[in-house]
Amino acid sequence: MELQPNEEITKTAASHSGRIETDAVIVGAGPVGLFQVFELGLLEIKAHIIDSLAAPGGQCVELYPDKPIYDIPAVPVCTGQELTDNLLKQIEPFGATFHLGQEVTVLQRQADGRFLIETSKGTTFLTKTVFIAGGVGSFQPRTLKVDGLEKHEDTQVFYRVKSPARFAGKNLVIVGGGDSALDWTLAFAQDGPHRAESVILVHRRDSFRAAPASVARMKELCEAYEMQLIIGEITGIEQRDQRLTAVKVTGSDGVTRVVPLDILLVFFGLSPKLGPIAEWGLNLERKQLVVDTEKFETSTPGIFAVGDINSYPGKKKLILSGFHEAALAAFAAASHVFPDKRIHLQYTTTSPKLHKVLGVETPVFD
Repeated sequence: MELQPNEEITKTAASHSGRIETDAVIVGAGPVGLFQVFELGLLEIKAHIIDSLAAPGGQCVELYPDKPIYDIPAVPVCTGQELTDNLLKQIEPFGATFHLGQEVTVLQRQADGRFLIETSKGTTFLTKTVFIAGGVGSFQPRTLKVDGLEKHEDTQVFYRVKSPARFAGKNLVIVGGGDSALDWTLAFAQDGPHRAESVILVHRRDSFRAAPASVARMKELCEAYEMQLIIGEITGIEQRDQRLTAVKVTGSDGVTRVVPLDILLVFFGLSPKLGPIAEWGLNLERKQLVVDTEKFETSTPGIFAVGDINSYPGKKKLILSGFHEAALAAFAAASHVFPDKRIHLQYTTTSPKLHKVLGVETPVFD
């Protein structure tokens, strides 16, 4: 699906002018960043969220909005878009302000202990705490290096699928051997709303990095003549009237075959780039922020890192792990926001105070 910025969110952000003073700024509006809003909200900590993308959801929505997720507790299956929509609904009571389509360019500690933040659009903040929830940084797709191909990007050559309907009924060549390549191959080769006219998968070897079940299903479709697999590498292209008409695939036998197409989809993986985060003076380990497992605080007190951006012994890059990290980071941040206030653990099931914060009625039990 084609994602559009939430109008209500962008209007809220546009209403601010001048320097914004707040309790917390969250960098990253992916699932973990959104849940961080919830955990902070329960502690009455107000937050602003900054993200370089035009809509909330992070990698889940930008790269795989329709891909199913199976490991969210109590949710047997949901898509990345559904997870994002539910998280946005969950944080509605807390009135967080989103600043989308911009990235943090400056992060500086001030004399009073707060942090000055500036974004690429000139928005400035003075905040008591910072939460970095930017995944593993901004992603750039690894591109196919073939002369003349670049000029066809975003018209006939794509490195990600945002709107599957755009490719329905087309003659597709898909390149790659990982999960993304196989997932989209199956989506376009099988019966369904996005079925293509034809699908040819090109991979440089006959072994794959994708889930075995996906590989087996792909081979079944090949045997049923529903699609085709070519082992080889794309070494050239053919064009006519400024349009890409075919790719040249050279096999291990040295023979080059011309493969006609309408659309070329390339899935070589994504290269993470930390960007300005690398210049903020925080301790890094293999391009990830080092944190403790009590507070999920970085080497700078008051700056926390949650989700795939952080590193600690036993780290697992799972959304549910990020949710746990967000909860502990929120409690740790409360001592910075409310230094003279004792924070007690309360339960959303029984706490009248939390019910008031959430805008729900306290249940009466007989």
